[in-house]
Amino acid sequence: MKLLRKAVLRILAVLALLLLLFFLFVPRYIDRSKNRSTAKGPFERVSWYDSLPFIADLHCDALLWDRRLDKPHSYGHVDLPRMQEANMAFQVFTVVSKVPAGINIESNNEHSDQIGWLHFAQLQPPGWWWSVQQRALGQCAVLQRLAANEDNQFRLITSRHQLQQFVADRAGRPSLMAGMLGLEGAHCLEDGLASLDLFYQAGVRYIGLTHFFDNEWAGSAHGEKKAGLTAKGRQLLKRMEQLGIMVDLAHASPATIDDVLTSFKGGILVSHTGVQGVCNNRRNLSDKHLDMIGKRGGLVGIGLWETAVCGKDAAATARSIRYVANRIGVDKVALGSDWDGAFEMHFDVTGTPLLVQALLNEGFSRREIGRIMGENIRDFMLRHLPAR
Repeated sequence: MKLLRKAVLRILAVLALLLLLFFLFVPRYIDRSKNRSTAKGPFERVSWYDSLPFIADLHCDALLWDRRLDKPHSYGHVDLPRMQEANMAFQVFTVVSKVPAGINIESNNEHSDQIGWLHFAQLQPPGWWWSVQQRALGQCAVLQRLAANEDNQFRLITSRHQLQQFVADRAGRPSLMAGMLGLEGAHCLEDGLASLDLFYQAGVRYIGLTHFFDNEWAGSAHGEKKAGLTAKGRQLLKRMEQLGIMVDLAHASPATIDDVLTSFKGGILVSHTGVQGVCNNRRNLSDKHLDMIGKRGGLVGIGLWETAVCGKDAAATARSIRYVANRIGVDKVALGSDWDGAFEMHFDVTGTPLLVQALLNEGFSRREIGRIMGENIRDFMLRHLPAR
């Protein structure tokens, strides 16, 4: 009996050790292995790079990962110290709340969920394991807490007035940084339209109606049916208009894009994408939709990963930016990296000088590069954010 008790205790001790090792190392291993960069720094920069007044990006999934964003990291793509190093003024932090197993760009359903397992491994609160709404609001709260720490010089922007004040303050304090919240998929509105106000209060200012699967609001470019807006989706758009929440068309089906462009009167952007005219796949925007978005005064963010631009370096992204600029105007294109989105990127945030050089090689002027690298985002947000 005594020997049996000792054996049981040893087994329990081994299991406890294995669990400890799992929680300590597995989440970080997943982060490191998924969020890699092709190019490694330090990176050379043109002489006037640090004088660019407003470098900005439309899409980053860093909130998904269990990292202290106020501390520097040797892995992943974005944290505040690296943003400062890159002279980055403004970053949209997006909330990923559900991703199906075996994701692909052709066809996915909603019947599986990798994010719940990830949050379990990260030892996030149990509510995050089961509820997409709780985990989404929880990620919003992470950025709120980051902005509440005055020492890190980071602000959460939710209004036009706040952005105007930030721009004015940063002119004299270039180490200042700001962020905004966006949702990647409206499926986290578990309670329907009533939940929209919760996310508005949390600071969310743009919403991508779909992510990798169709939902009750709209069809995804990667879903099974790929339909357009549902009746509930049209109601959602009306309430978003009233609140001043913008629509992100990244991951939307062609039918959804058509429906949104004909029925939504607010700000329209595509936060992270490529274009079929350069890189032809289902993930990317057609010329037809690119033209329609341009006519609506929308903004197109070009990504930093291979599926978006059919290449693994800054030159590939610059080629797609040139295509958009030639087709709908240099004032309607921006950086939409998808940093920390569980894909290999061309570079992390400190590598933005590589894109500046690639844009120069594409023949853009210094003034045009300033627009592309962030001034277009600044002005778009100043037009479409709620006043207060």
